[in-house]
Amino acid sequence: MSDRTYARFITLIGVVCGYAIFRRFWSADSLIFRNALIQGFFVGYGLALVTIELVARSKIVRINGWVTAFGCGLPGNGMFTRAAHTRIFPGPINVPQEAMYWRTNVDGAGGVLSGTHAYIMHFPPEGLPPHDAFWSLTMADAKEHFVANPLNRYLVGDRSGLAANADGSVDIHIQTTAPAGHESNWLPAPSGNFRLWLRAYMPGAAVLDGKYTVPPVVKQ
Repeated sequence: MSDRTYARFITLIGVVCGYAIFRRFWSADSLIFRNALIQGFFVGYGLALVTIELVARSKIVRINGWVTAFGCGLPGNGMFTRAAHTRIFPGPINVPQEAMYWRTNVDGAGGVLSGTHAYIMHFPPEGLPPHDAFWSLTMADAKEHFVANPLNRYLVGDRSGLAANADGSVDIHIQTTAPAGHESNWLPAPSGNFRLWLRAYMPGAAVLDGKYTVPPVVKQ
């Protein structure tokens, strides 16, 4: 389910729950115990989903088309905050000092990432994600599954032998076919829509302070 479809789904749930609460408020005497329990369960579940989505949207930080959230996994986070972070980043969530995450399904101009185009992610000199462990850029299709490819390469990172440009910058080529002369920096893409995940483990101070800027994915 795309982010836009999910947003519409949550909006529909909110409208239905609001209607149910309003209707029950004005005709509470007509409720029987069984119906009250059933309606209470579904309305409560729906309101929880809506609340999680609202909290998630309040925590999101957008950088060049990328989405991140600070404070994921911190001890003492409330139930809804933890659920919101899981909504933003499905899967295990670490404390920021252990890992930071960014994700995107759009390029820097807001266009949906698609294998019908070729993209470059340009890291300026000294601009790779600062870390004390490792970083990785992972490819997934629209359903967040790894993308089968001839190289069996599903991510690139500091352990991939990426070739730097003469000025020390690094370009990652994201496309369906191998870029001539840049195969070492190729992250194979599917033919359809896809999304990217950038992770920095034991991130540097610039990441934790929110000063590090993830470069955009640029369509060629």
